[in-house]
Amino acid sequence: MQRTGTALSPLPARGRPEGSIAHDAAGSARRPLRWVTALTLALAATTPAMAVEFRSADVHNSDDYPTVAAVKHMSEVLNQRSGGKYKIKVFNKSALGTEKETLDQLKIGALEMNRVNISSLNSICPKSLVPTMPFLFHSVAHMRKVLDGPIGEEILKGCESQGMVGLAFYDSGSRSIYAKKAVRTPADSKGLKIRVQQSELWVAIASAIGANATPMPTSEIYTALKTGLIDAAENNIPSYAGFKHYEAVKVYSLTEHSMAPEMLLMSKLVWDKLSKADQDLFRAAAKESVSFQRQRWDEQEAKDKALVQKAGSQIVTDVDKAAFKAAMAPVYARFINTPDLQRLVKAVQDTP
Repeated sequence: MQRTGTALSPLPARGRPEGSIAHDAAGSARRPLRWVTALTLALAATTPAMAVEFRSADVHNSDDYPTVAAVKHMSEVLNQRSGGKYKIKVFNKSALGTEKETLDQLKIGALEMNRVNISSLNSICPKSLVPTMPFLFHSVAHMRKVLDGPIGEEILKGCESQGMVGLAFYDSGSRSIYAKKAVRTPADSKGLKIRVQQSELWVAIASAIGANATPMPTSEIYTALKTGLIDAAENNIPSYAGFKHYEAVKVYSLTEHSMAPEMLLMSKLVWDKLSKADQDLFRAAAKESVSFQRQRWDEQEAKDKALVQKAGSQIVTDVDKAAFKAAMAPVYARFINTPDLQRLVKAVQDTP
C-alpha cells in the first residue's frame, strides 16, 4: 500500500513486499506492524489529490484476463465513489509470488488484496472446501445463484478468523482435463501424471480416477507438459489458452468436474484500519466488479474456445460424466466430514 506519488516502502526484488514470510523470520514480527502503521498514517493523511493505492495480486499472465480486468474495474469504481481517495493496482503475472506466497503476505498485512482460486484456501479456511468439491454445481446459473446468496456469504466470512476478508467470488468456469489423448472415462485417466493444484483435495480427486496427481504451481505447468514431466493438467478453457498449454497438449476433454470459483480477498489487518463507511465502499465496488467479471468471463470463454480450436486443439464432448461423478464418492466421504460442511453441501444441493 502506498499513497500515489509517495514511497512509503519500496518493493524488494521480484516485487514481493518486505514483510513477506519469504523473507528472514527475524523481522517477521515487526514488519507487518510497520506496514499496518504505514497504512494507518496514510489513511489519516489522505486527501482527494493523494489517493491511497492498494496492491492486489493475481497469477494470470494476460492483462485482460477477466479477473485482472475485474479488479481494475473495481479500482475505477472505488476511485470514483471515494472522491479519488482510493485506488487499486493489480500485479498479475505472479509478480508478487505464487498464490501460496501471496496468501502468506496477505495474512500478515504485507499485501493488501489478493485474487486466488478458492482451492488455495482449502487448508486455511475449511468452508472453502464446499464450492471446490467436484460435480457440486449442476450449471453455471446454479453456481452463481448459490454464491450470490447466504451460502456464498457464509463462505466469504469463513476466512476472517485466518486474517483475510472475503470480498467477492469470481467465475472460473468449468475445469476439465487436457492431455495428448482423449479422457472420456475414469479408465482413460489411469496412470496419467496429471498436474493438480497444491491442495490435498485436488490430489484426492485425481487419485479417485486412477491418475497420478502431481501438485505444482501454475507457472511450472507449461514446461512440465512440454518436457513430459506431466502428461496432463486440468483447468478452464481461458487458462488452457492464456497460459498457452494448448501448444503442448492438443486434446481438451470436457469432464467439467469442478466449477471452483476464484475469490477476492483483503488482509484483515488492512481492512480493520478502514472506517465502516470506507469498508462499505470497498464491498459495493467489489460486488459491482462481479457482474463485470462474469460478462468478461463469458466473452473470454467463447473467444478462447475458438482460438484453441483454430490452433488445432480437439475439444472432446462425449465424456461419461456420470462415471466421473460416481468415482468422487470417497472424496466426499473424506473431506465433507463435519456436520457444518455436510450442512453446507446439502444446502447447495437443495438450491434449485
